[in-house]
Amino acid sequence: MMAVAALAQTPAAFRIAANDLKADVSFLASDALEGRATPSKGLDIAAEFIASQFRRAGLEPAGDDEYFQTAAFLSVKPNMDGLELTLDVGGKKIAVDPASMAFNPQVAARLDDVPVLREGLSLTSSAIAIRIASQAPRGMPGRATLRDASTPAPTAPAAVVWDAAVREALAAAPGAEVKVAARIPAPAVEPVKLHNVAAILRGSDAALQDTYLVLTAHYDHLGIRPNGEGDRIYNGANDDASGTASLIEIARALASLPEKPKRSIVFIALFGEELGEIGSLYYVRHPLFPLAKTIADINLEQLGRTDGSEGPKAGQFNLTGFSYTTLAATFEKAAEEAGVRAVNDQPSGDAYFARSDNARFADAGVPSTTASVTYMFPDYHAVGDEWPKLDYANMAHVDGALALAAFRLADSLDAPRWNAGNPNTARYMKAR
Repeated sequence: MMAVAALAQTPAAFRIAANDLKADVSFLASDALEGRATPSKGLDIAAEFIASQFRRAGLEPAGDDEYFQTAAFLSVKPNMDGLELTLDVGGKKIAVDPASMAFNPQVAARLDDVPVLREGLSLTSSAIAIRIASQAPRGMPGRATLRDASTPAPTAPAAVVWDAAVREALAAAPGAEVKVAARIPAPAVEPVKLHNVAAILRGSDAALQDTYLVLTAHYDHLGIRPNGEGDRIYNGANDDASGTASLIEIARALASLPEKPKRSIVFIALFGEELGEIGSLYYVRHPLFPLAKTIADINLEQLGRTDGSEGPKAGQFNLTGFSYTTLAATFEKAAEEAGVRAVNDQPSGDAYFARSDNARFADAGVPSTTASVTYMFPDYHAVGDEWPKLDYANMAHVDGALALAAFRLADSLDAPRWNAGNPNTARYMKAR
């Protein structure tokens, strides 16, 4: 008879049901959660759901409030009442159209013809920074932004200006002195509570249980489109209800094993990835477990769609930064045994390494990667990213491979390492 420990090392121990994944995704990506914007009531409901599933699996809470790591943020909403910005370009004054500028951060200031240094499309002084753009920045100018309440408040305003009259005046006088006059009111600031959802499966080895493998996925998305006809909810089924559901079901599979891996495994559903990975950034600034004892972060993104923009993607998954660490070998072996493939999709894998939550762990020196089935797919960041479009059978096979790889990483005496021979890893090795 095969020993219990040996059985846990085989794909048969990590069978994840497609219908369980479908149930999770269909709730997280339902219209009822209104696109899970950060912050929103829908996001809070999603957090409660994830906590309930960790509780159901019997995982130990890992937050400061049961399963929640509470993050104090400030919602900062621009104040346009009385806002004025005037540029003097070689004696020609241009009052910037308020509809063609945005501030981030907006800091109360009164400037009277302050000279600015002109470098390309940037105008800077100790009192303000202005970037000249050809179009409005991504997102909605005037929308509230979020700031970690534990970080120092900004002391100088920064603006993006896409007013055509300003661009034309600067182009017509490339060597002219530029001065800025401004009346900038203070923004409206309100406190906001956000939550990472965290649980832990304690390791079985007394010497290694205080070292940690972290599995992450972001549970937020883009919320509701503010105007337009028809469907306006960004359901975010593949991005990233699929990763969140995978986190839940992989956690359940690992927790059900009769024998636990040597190291502890931490499962974290992160807020705010769509706003610049602010949930993972908060975590690495306020880690629940020491980063020096965190052996790796495995991030889960976009695991449900197989209709990739570059063609069908069934039976495989990608790893970002495939050659950045020693992680890939473990995933390749587990994938082969589970009947799927772990592929190195370059150059996309390197390009996307810095575009998800794994990057915040990497910046802190923790070896990391993001596992996904597709990098780009129809309906990416569109209202059509809905739960019926996911391939749950394929997702279950991929998640089984990921769970097996996670077990082996946590059960190994050897911790993953950065690849010193890859020049792209130098900054991350230095951070370690």
